[in-house]
Amino acid sequence: MKSVVVFCGARFGTKEVYRHQAQQLGRGLAERGLTLVYGGGHVGLMGAVAEACLDAGGQVIGVIPQFMVERELGYGACSQLEVVDSMHTRKARMAELADGFIAMPGGFGTFDELFEILTWGQIGLHEKPVGLLNTANYFAPLQTMVAQAVEEGFVSGSDAAQLLCANDPIELIELLQSKPSRRAGEWWKT
Repeated sequence: MKSVVVFCGARFGTKEVYRHQAQQLGRGLAERGLTLVYGGGHVGLMGAVAEACLDAGGQVIGVIPQFMVERELGYGACSQLEVVDSMHTRKARMAELADGFIAMPGGFGTFDELFEILTWGQIGLHEKPVGLLNTANYFAPLQTMVAQAVEEGFVSGSDAAQLLCANDPIELIELLQSKPSRRAGEWWKT
C-alpha cells in the first residue's frame, strides 16, 4: 500500500476530538510513508488531515473541482493539487490514485464518497480496503444501518465485511495495511 484516500468533512464538527484524530491520521500516514489523497480543500477536517501530513513530512495529493478553486477552497500547500472538471471526475480520480480508503466523520459529501466506493467494491470495480475511523462513535448509527441491511437481506455479509472499522487512526491504518480479505471485517455480526 502506497496511498490512502481520506474522505472527511469540510467542517470541524462540534467535538475537538474530530480535529485531533484528523491530525493524528495525517501524521500517521506520513510516518508510514503513505501518500494522502483527499479532496484538496484547506477547510475543516480536510485541511487538518492534509496539514498534519505535510507537517510530518508526508506527501499530499489533493483533487478538487475547478468551481471549488474559484471559491478559494483549494489548499495550495499540497505536494500536488489536481484541478478537475466535476465532483464525479474528482471521485474517480481519487479512487484511481488510491490503494485504500478511510472515511472520517463528515456530512453528505463524505457519505456519498463512502457509499460510492463501497458500491464499486460490491460490483467488483476494485478490491481495495475501505475503513471507517469511528471517532467518538460517529459511525455507530451507520454500523447499525449496515447490520440491519445484512439482516434484512439487502446487503450480503461478504459485502458488509469490506467495511473495516476502528476507533483509533493508527489502528485503522494498520488494519488497511494488513490487506485483509473481504471477509475480515465482521463487526456487523455482533
